[in-house]
Amino acid sequence: MVMPMLGLKGSSDQQQIDDRLQYHPDVYEFYTSAADFTPEGYQRLDEAVQYVQSKGIQRIVIHHPMVYHEWHSEVVAPEKNFPELYRFIETSTEQLIALAKKRNIQVLVHGGYAGKEVQEMVSLYPSVEKARQAVYKRLDRFAKAGGQHIMFENSIAPVFAYGHPEQEDEILSHNYRLAFDTSHCFIEMHGDNQALQASLKHLRDHVVHYHLVDSMGQTHDSLQLGKGKIDWAPVLKLLNPNASSIYEINLHDQWNCREQVESHRYLTNIAKKLMQGEQRES
Repeated sequence: MVMPMLGLKGSSDQQQIDDRLQYHPDVYEFYTSAADFTPEGYQRLDEAVQYVQSKGIQRIVIHHPMVYHEWHSEVVAPEKNFPELYRFIETSTEQLIALAKKRNIQVLVHGGYAGKEVQEMVSLYPSVEKARQAVYKRLDRFAKAGGQHIMFENSIAPVFAYGHPEQEDEILSHNYRLAFDTSHCFIEMHGDNQALQASLKHLRDHVVHYHLVDSMGQTHDSLQLGKGKIDWAPVLKLLNPNASSIYEINLHDQWNCREQVESHRYLTNIAKKLMQGEQRES
């Protein structure tokens, strides 16, 4: 077990970046929106990446935009039914991969999101399995294009969820570089800590990045660590020590990352107690 790293998330807004950088994080993850993919927005995002790098932060992740107009950026969306959304996901992913290669950073793409929207999209396929295969086919293309610069995050949706061993085996067969959101898996498993731990253990060697987030295990609540029902001590022992991580917590104020920093303090205290216990046993 290693001590958790300080990973913070914010947009390319200078005030948000400077708020995060005052804590000297090990990892910075950029939140993006559709506005970052206009020529001006893309230039601003590139400049923001370079600024963060100039402060000595080498581990940088750019999160693919969550929404486009009224839709979530669902890779399962069929092109014939959602041509504009489909094209946006294609072009924005291409842009992010190009930026990631140029600046030697990482891109995170969601395998899916959650809710009625994705259910309606999945229903446009003959079966859930057909919808899932369509997602894999698209992610296979992105993986080939992005190489060691792209990763895929789990959802609370039937097309790309962790927690189900058979589905995890299928995901592993594609040899994807994985991002693991603890809250998404916990919610998918209806608040079952043992199932979360089994998934962390099963996927560990393929995970390159974690979103450390607490949850009550029912809905997408994105809680500060210690405020939900995840048992963090076993989780700490199951993280891939070579992976990066951030605290993806809902903030009261987007220009103050207090809840992310307090989550790190909480997890670090648990890690210290675990290490002290290990030292006593040895």
